[in-house]
Amino acid sequence: METRPYVSWELMNDFLTDAFVGYGVPRDDAAICADVLLESDRRGIESHGCNRFKPIYIDRIINGTLLPETNLEIVKETPTTIVADAHDGMGMVAAYRVMERLIEKARTYGMAGGAIRNSTHYGIAGYWATMASKQGMLGLTGTNARPSIAPTFGVENMLGTNPLTFAFPTDEDFPFCIDCATSIVQRGKIEYDAREGIDVPAGMVVARDGSTPTNAAAILQMLVDGTAALAPLGGGPGDEMCGYKGYGYATVVEILSAALAGGQFMKALNGRDADGNPEMFHLGHFFFVVDPEAFCGRETFEHIAGDICRALRASAKAPGYDRIYTAGEKEWLVWQERKDKGVPVGEAVQAEILAVRDSLGLPYVFPFEA
Repeated sequence: METRPYVSWELMNDFLTDAFVGYGVPRDDAAICADVLLESDRRGIESHGCNRFKPIYIDRIINGTLLPETNLEIVKETPTTIVADAHDGMGMVAAYRVMERLIEKARTYGMAGGAIRNSTHYGIAGYWATMASKQGMLGLTGTNARPSIAPTFGVENMLGTNPLTFAFPTDEDFPFCIDCATSIVQRGKIEYDAREGIDVPAGMVVARDGSTPTNAAAILQMLVDGTAALAPLGGGPGDEMCGYKGYGYATVVEILSAALAGGQFMKALNGRDADGNPEMFHLGHFFFVVDPEAFCGRETFEHIAGDICRALRASAKAPGYDRIYTAGEKEWLVWQERKDKGVPVGEAVQAEILAVRDSLGLPYVFPFEA
């Protein structure tokens, strides 16, 4: 049962927007950033919602590794493709602008693809894929990130958590949307666990000596120090549990995120220079949009996709389980439960919200202050 206090969506949206503006983000861009963060909380993906507002965005603006103004440069464009340079601005804003244009291109030509270089964290990948599904189109996206995952048979963090994300429209109330890291656990979840004082299950992280640490705060420092790495989907360091599958898909995302845009990759994305000082991350993202109208037609696609999901949920359940879910369903159910309540906010995030509010002198009062 949820015991954390709730903050209304409207209040949190207004606060996040004003806070981003207070740190130099133009208001229209700030509204995009606030919506991307809140979409994470709407879906129950708290590792990428308000929980990351200060440490990933505000703190990086302050330390100079994220520029509040996004000067998106179109490096190359064809009728169906875009290559852009975000020049270290807000990754969420760059992604939004590119996806808007790709959706229009796909509407005209049936397909479109784009890539961005020199960007920063773009929030949950599912936001960009569902921008397409909301328009009746298929969305595919991925992003590289600072090194966290070790390759199979290895213990050095080489690849980012690199989500490979799809969203498909269906004839149901929610799309099919698979949005997850190519590691067993994403770095953001460990950050969340550290803030909440929760241990990480053994086997999700491998240390240089082959041990599997569980203290979340210690793991975060070990990831920075390079003395531990996240295990790829399937597990590691060996291949007994088929971790080479997660390793392979993480590499796919790394290549597409870097090579399509001519950007940087792996160790170059550490966010630290040779002396350990903060520097720009220079991340890369890729996006593809497909209009099913150019194939069998949108209505036919949505109906077949819906039938597939319904058949999966109706299949035989394992003993002790009474329900099967399809990707995107649990997130939709979280939204049904939260839409009239608001955002649940834990004590650590409460403190950060109040600190940002007070530093900017914003006139907000939150229910948890009572």
